[in-house]
Amino acid sequence: MFKSLSWVLLLCIQISFAQSKITGTVTSKNSEVIPYASVVVKGTNIGTSANEKGEYLLSNLASGDYTITVSYVGYKSSSKEITLLDNETKTLLFQLEEDTTLDEVEVFGNRFEHPDKIEALTRLPLAPYEQIQSISIISDKLIEQQGNLTIADATKNVPGVYTFATYGNRRESMSSRGFRGIPILKNGVRVHSDFRGVGVLTDMQGVDNIQVLKGSAAITQGVATDLGSPGGVINIVTKTPRYVYGGNVSLRAGSFGQARTTFDVYGPLVKTNNVAFRLNGAIERSDSYRSRVSSDRFYINPSLEWKPDDKTTITFEMDYFEDSRTPDLGTVNLGENDENNIYDLPHDIFLGYSNDKSLTSNTTYSVRFNRELSEKLSLRGALYKSSLDLDDKGASLGNVVEDEFGEPIYNQRIRGYSASTRSDDNSVIQFDLIGDDIATGSISHTFQVGFDYRTTDYSTWSQRVSAVDTIDVFTNNTHTLPDDLAFSNASTAGAKSKAIGFVAQDVITFNKYFKTFLGLRFSKTQSITATETTESDALNPLAGIIVSPFKNINVFASYTNSSYPRTATRLDVDGNELGNERYDQFETGIKTNWLNNRLRFNFTFFKINNRDINLPVYDENWVATGFYQKGGNDERKGVEVELSGRLLENLEVITGYSYIDAQYKEHTSFVYGSAPLNTPKHTFNAYANYNFKQKLEGLSVGAGVYYTGERPINDWSAGAVTHEGIVPNQEPFYVDAYTQVNAQVAYRINNHWNFRVLLNNVFDEIGYNAYRTRFINQTDPRNFAAVLSYSF
Repeated sequence: MFKSLSWVLLLCIQISFAQSKITGTVTSKNSEVIPYASVVVKGTNIGTSANEKGEYLLSNLASGDYTITVSYVGYKSSSKEITLLDNETKTLLFQLEEDTTLDEVEVFGNRFEHPDKIEALTRLPLAPYEQIQSISIISDKLIEQQGNLTIADATKNVPGVYTFATYGNRRESMSSRGFRGIPILKNGVRVHSDFRGVGVLTDMQGVDNIQVLKGSAAITQGVATDLGSPGGVINIVTKTPRYVYGGNVSLRAGSFGQARTTFDVYGPLVKTNNVAFRLNGAIERSDSYRSRVSSDRFYINPSLEWKPDDKTTITFEMDYFEDSRTPDLGTVNLGENDENNIYDLPHDIFLGYSNDKSLTSNTTYSVRFNRELSEKLSLRGALYKSSLDLDDKGASLGNVVEDEFGEPIYNQRIRGYSASTRSDDNSVIQFDLIGDDIATGSISHTFQVGFDYRTTDYSTWSQRVSAVDTIDVFTNNTHTLPDDLAFSNASTAGAKSKAIGFVAQDVITFNKYFKTFLGLRFSKTQSITATETTESDALNPLAGIIVSPFKNINVFASYTNSSYPRTATRLDVDGNELGNERYDQFETGIKTNWLNNRLRFNFTFFKINNRDINLPVYDENWVATGFYQKGGNDERKGVEVELSGRLLENLEVITGYSYIDAQYKEHTSFVYGSAPLNTPKHTFNAYANYNFKQKLEGLSVGAGVYYTGERPINDWSAGAVTHEGIVPNQEPFYVDAYTQVNAQVAYRINNHWNFRVLLNNVFDEIGYNAYRTRFINQTDPRNFAAVLSYSF
């Protein structure tokens, strides 16, 4: 018996050591070493990574048949089958081919897949081309090519989207379709809840794509909460983990003392390849063309993704941004409000104080959950949260000084000082049941049914001194703030709001020529202030059709509306609440794609009317009575044309044009037919990037032209003084149109090194972005930057 046990033990030992191995190297087709490639035994939890020499080892393998898969960013994955015997070591060499399909990430996004987090805007598993709403995508590829660092830099590639104001170099407020300050989301959640849409700041380093949905987003985003909500939504999407090792680092130096460094690292965390991470970051400091103006920023963006099984994905993201900058009051208009006499303020003159400072701190979090219930049915959930803290201290320009005869001296202004803070917390939780191409008889359905719960909680504090001193914009002035300031009493404000929405959408495909879109959203909102609690309900529909007479051509028409509850509690002369305002939107147009989805052309006509406005009532002397009336008609209509993609294999283009006819038609405060402030009738953008092949392979040259038409600096009042700088019955002057030309040259070496030179505003043409008469800020003069990056 002892002898038998001994034989069994020896046999077990022999079996335990009878393990086989696979070894080898990973190189490119040119025999260049590919370090840190991922090597996985398909269908198992076994895997490893190649070392810095491209060598790998898979050990402790039992005898049998295996499929080995190797992958690395920038190359096509490769698989080989192998049979192992007991105690056998085999060598398996891999030569990976460069992945030219990476070019499927075009300047407008991925060619064959819908952009990441597009469901935060549409809630449907459809690409922008398939949607009935007007959606433009800006990819990280385009952002890198153009060296974009701001929201305005990136979105100038979208027709009809333009800068509304910068509020003295503090924020980026964007407009679309004649509506001021459209909401800016990050990963699907609002960053700033101020209804005026005064904008935010962010960093482009962690951006995967920017999604611009023009027009009403009420069906998925809920009731309109900003003045600009009917004009559209900008969603900034951050980068998420990848299951191959890779990354890059870069250094950027440029005009006005700019120094910027960035990094991006990603890859799997475990050999089973079901957990991956990504970490993005940026540090930047810069001066300005304006003397005494500077900025510093820090950005970090970690994320983690886990796949507990092949049908479930959970993604965790955090995005932290901190910015410290000097506000810039800009320049002044040396004339009446109906005369364009904007003063070309010399760059060495700064109108503020030396301790002026604007601080921004923003953190966003998101958790996304996706579970495939079946081949065509899935459950998606997401929790988005954002916190924003603002701290602004700076000078302000007041009234024009008058001489002893009461005549204005336009170059002399009363200078004030103010301090303010804002704390802003926003969150969204949503769940959706998604059906993708589910057949019921001869028709199919792509549908979404879900709900969302949104909260906002903000508080503000401010105090000011309206008159500190008098300055002359023609000369250098003191920048020292007096010690004996007599501040006004501090004012505080704040509110909380809650909103729950139920959404259902169904895209019904009858055949390859015809489909319909049907959607309905019910929203219930509650707003809580220190003095009152108000509630309102809204029912917003979406209905439309898509006709496809030929392959890759979609002709569409749709109707939707959005509700605006912010002024719902205003009272008429009888003391009755007027209820929500409503915006009606009609869109029609054509969406096409060509050359195997490489090229897209879109044409859209839109018309948006607000005939249900809660308008102020004035007496015969244009004094507000405190009561309101229902009625009016504010109208925005126009066309948008967009061509983007790859005309040739080595030529990428983005072109766009928009015509915006925005009018106050029947309004108690403004002149009939006048345009809202800062609304240009025309915008135009064109960008091309050419990649050389053969002898000059690696070299690329790009250039862009961006035109913003003239626009009124203020609203044209019919008699009432409604806002700062308005003179009753006086038509405001128009800020001149301007055209900016940018150019880029880049050279790539062996898939790792990339050197890029950026020249912005080539012809040094200056334009202005203004907010009424308080801030008139010029665009940046000619400037350049050089960027050196290394990818691994």
